[in-house]
Amino acid sequence: MKIAVVEGDGIGHEVIPPTRDLLGILRPDFEFFEVEAGYGKWQRTGQAITDDDIAMLRDAGAILFGAITTPPARDYQSVILRIRKELDLYANVRPVKGNRVNLIVVRENTEGLYSGVEKIEQDSACTVRCITRKGSERISRYACMLAARRHTLTIGHKANILKSDVFFRDICVAEAQKAGVPVRECYIDALCLDILLHPDQYDVIVTTNMFGDILSDVAAYLVGGLGLLPSANIGEKFALFEPVHGSAPDIAGRDLANPIAAMRSGSMLLAHLGDHEAAMLVDQAIEQVLLKGIMTRDLGGTAGTRDFARAVREELERLARNR
Repeated sequence: MKIAVVEGDGIGHEVIPPTRDLLGILRPDFEFFEVEAGYGKWQRTGQAITDDDIAMLRDAGAILFGAITTPPARDYQSVILRIRKELDLYANVRPVKGNRVNLIVVRENTEGLYSGVEKIEQDSACTVRCITRKGSERISRYACMLAARRHTLTIGHKANILKSDVFFRDICVAEAQKAGVPVRECYIDALCLDILLHPDQYDVIVTTNMFGDILSDVAAYLVGGLGLLPSANIGEKFALFEPVHGSAPDIAGRDLANPIAAMRSGSMLLAHLGDHEAAMLVDQAIEQVLLKGIMTRDLGGTAGTRDFARAVREELERLARNR
């Protein structure tokens, strides 16, 4: 199995290598290959990602992705947005799990305000919010599939204001009814507050692209911050796994980054490929290290990125020997 590894920029260089090492311990059959993309490549070559890079990603069984700093040129599209569109990674799955919290934000990943339909003129700028029937149907079906294994589907929207959200909501409701999944709806602004107040009342939440981006970041507060949240970008043929956090240039290279989000993304990669036992071992190793009081500074600890990653690796090696 070929696994493409894109470290990207910033703390991607610090959190992705130890994650790759964990995968290698459990799956020595994986063949890892590097794909360079991001701001660093743009500085060197004038292109943050090329057609050849996309072709290499298409050749992978799965992609482990770090974090990208988008080049500052006004007309330059985000690297991760291009990858999501080129590989049609329509479902962004963001689990939020911790004390009293076990919910999943399912975000439509290729449309909405991140469609890339934009123009900047001298006195105005315009971004078109594209919502299609195809996109709405397939993301709601994916969310219904997850909700059927759990309990309730919640639709986050602003149908009281946006006609495009009326369209999205109605399609989601229809798909939930077809699937026999209990469904409720909530205005996205109220939902951002309510998941903080009553997180135990939510199972699977489906919403549009930008709303899902914001909502999952809000939910990160419940479990300790963005350094803990993994995500999967799923399509019909391809899958990419990445921490929710960005490249964090302000702390890059300072041994401060929390690698848990990247490691949990690696766990999601293993589960996606059908190796649920290996995925469980990664999660167990992380939890055991935290229970020992070894934590990075964002969690109130004193461990650096390298020390924390080393502790998880040692714990995983112990678990792997005893399985």
